[in-house]
Amino acid sequence: MNDWPDGRRNENRDDRYGRGGAQARPEDAQRMPHVQRRQPPRPPVRPSGQPPVPPQGRPAQAPPGYGVPPQQQSYDSGYNTGQVYGSPGAPGGPAGPGGPGDGPGRPGRAPGPAPDWRRRIKIGSIVLVSALVVTTVGTYFWADSKVRREVDLSKVIERPKEGDCTTYLIVGSDSREGMTDEDKKKLHTGSAEGKRTDSMMILAACSSGNTMVSLPRDSDVEIPSFIGSQSGKKFPGKGKREKLNAAYADDGPELLVRTVEFNTGLRIDHYAEIGFAGFANIVDALGGVDMNIEKGFKDEKSGADFKAGEQTLNGQQALAFVRTRYAFAESDLARTKNQQKFLATLAHQAATPGTIMNPFRLYPTLGAGLDTLIVDKDMGLFDLGEMFFAMKGISGGDGVSMNMPISGERGGNLIWDKTKMQQLVKQIQGDQKVTVTAN
Repeated sequence: MNDWPDGRRNENRDDRYGRGGAQARPEDAQRMPHVQRRQPPRPPVRPSGQPPVPPQGRPAQAPPGYGVPPQQQSYDSGYNTGQVYGSPGAPGGPAGPGGPGDGPGRPGRAPGPAPDWRRRIKIGSIVLVSALVVTTVGTYFWADSKVRREVDLSKVIERPKEGDCTTYLIVGSDSREGMTDEDKKKLHTGSAEGKRTDSMMILAACSSGNTMVSLPRDSDVEIPSFIGSQSGKKFPGKGKREKLNAAYADDGPELLVRTVEFNTGLRIDHYAEIGFAGFANIVDALGGVDMNIEKGFKDEKSGADFKAGEQTLNGQQALAFVRTRYAFAESDLARTKNQQKFLATLAHQAATPGTIMNPFRLYPTLGAGLDTLIVDKDMGLFDLGEMFFAMKGISGGDGVSMNMPISGERGGNLIWDKTKMQQLVKQIQGDQKVTVTAN
């Protein structure tokens, strides 16, 4: 005896109930309690005579199969919504969200707009320019804060008239400020107290060409009347002639400027001074300075020991090079020539793109120089830049480098050639091409 319903005993699969047969409607359909079909929403009841109220918000969606003729409905087992995972339209499917079709230019999602490269380039350029401006401004204020403006030229009295060129008095002092005993021994500076001028030169930055004139420290000059830089008292001139470096020793930079102006008639616009340690540190920060030494020389006092030819001088060697005087017959004049040559070469190499555009060389160089550089109170970074590039121009052939013309000696002091000196000053004051020669 078989308990199966008659429909189960029929071998014709098309007539079997519950298998999606081809018949329009299965016979003897039985209700399955575990299947709950969703009923369509009932329309709201409204009083008679009133118009229908439109639904608010998002309209409710009809359940699957609602409104579809029974002949077109498919059997719903109640265990899924009719979608198969991975099929088109299903989550994760080819055209569903997160699937392969979910991207620009693919079915299931509209392609996005093409990138606006002009806008991107414009924004990138603005960001780059802004960064450069911020860096430049920050560097300017950093460098400006390190400059030691300690010389007050307003204390200099009876000054000559201003000329058409900008003039600088550049001084190298033997100051040992900030140096340890080991540094003094290494650099052969000795341990003398105080400071004296080891080199002095006038730099005239003119449109007609730059001129660098070295003033030997043994120059025979008159110390004029002056106002004490510290006391504020006026000291009358005694008509006594002394070496030029005595003015600096008596009352510092202000009296030195006063003495140079009194004996030359040339107004000094700016003052710049650097000591031993600062000079050596600048050279080392640059990685050395390449020099062509025409004739080798040796000096135990300065520590110089050079052979002729091309070579790179470090800070210690550079300081010995510019300080040596006893190795030459014309001691002070030969030394001033070496000082001019070295400073011009230093400026030329420091102004190369490899230094200016390289922050790992630029900032150490600026830091090394500005820490020990002493200038007048009116000197700004632009004035320093003009001085620097004027020296660079001389090394490139744009200008004249010379010693103050000498006519003889008096008690071991060098006497300036007054006629040539006055002609030189006149040409500088009038921004004329310098034609005067030393000798």
